Amino acid sequence: METRHLRIFAAVYRSRSFTKAAEILHTSQPTISEHIRNLELRLNCRLFDRLGRTIMPTKEAEVLYPRTLAILEDLQKLEDDLAMVGQSVSGELIIGASTIPGAYILPSIASSFKSRYPGISFEIRIEDSARIIDSLLANELLIAFVGAKTVARKVKYEPFVEDELILVCAGDNPLPPKITPENLTELPFIFRESGSGTRKNIETFLAQKKIGVDELNIVAVLGSSTAVKEAVKADLGVSILSRYAVQDELAAGSVREVKIHGLTMGRMLYIATATKRTLPHHYQIFLNFIAKTTSG
Repeated sequence: METRHLRIFAAVYRSRSFTKAAEILHTSQPTISEHIRNLELRLNCRLFDRLGRTIMPTKEAEVLYPRTLAILEDLQKLEDDLAMVGQSVSGELIIGASTIPGAYILPSIASSFKSRYPGISFEIRIEDSARIIDSLLANELLIAFVGAKTVARKVKYEPFVEDELILVCAGDNPLPPKITPENLTELPFIFRESGSGTRKNIETFLAQKKIGVDELNIVAVLGSSTAVKEAVKADLGVSILSRYAVQDELAAGSVREVKIHGLTMGRMLYIATATKRTLPHHYQIFLNFIAKTTSG
């Protein structure tokens, strides 16, 4: 049964005339008659008795009319409710993020967004990049922020913000302010765990200088940038970390940047979404907000 059939039936019932119903609905009288016939065939009953130039509703029409009004009213309410959902910005944003965007970048963006849209609440799940992408592919997340791309055909990556990886040591470490890439193999090195976007980027940059991970003197493998940073501050060794992760410590002097001759480690952080998922309205508004916030 088509909605337009019910709308035409209601107009005919109220006006008691095919011609008047046609005028009300801005269509032709034959069109009205055809729709009523189709509805009668669909319901297997007569709805109007044709008495010369007038028509009279049958008992079946008397039963159908209030039900028709209720159906049409419910449909209108559904359309209104859906429109309101599309216009409002409220609900929970569940976001997956690797350590750097999750711990050092997203909190301030979330705070600004929350100030503009008080009806929003956040949950930021922080794991390494590989696990976050796995959660995205498993439909446990709708959006993710990661430090490296992984090979996954069902994931779309968009640039988020630029980052820089830098070599750092404890503030009182006697290392010179600049070393060669080969010097890295002589230093006690603290590494992130496998699956970390930062680790993947470090491996790529070192490979450009023909240095393999197995050539490093790795004294510890830790599961977060915060843990690595604390180990560096305690002078357990040196490490390569995001500038975002150590900006406060650099300012305070508890860690110090050491330049690597001929090696600049700039990278892009990414927003990842599943290619076949449709984002709810408040998720899309959040991404639009990020695009405006981070542009330029």
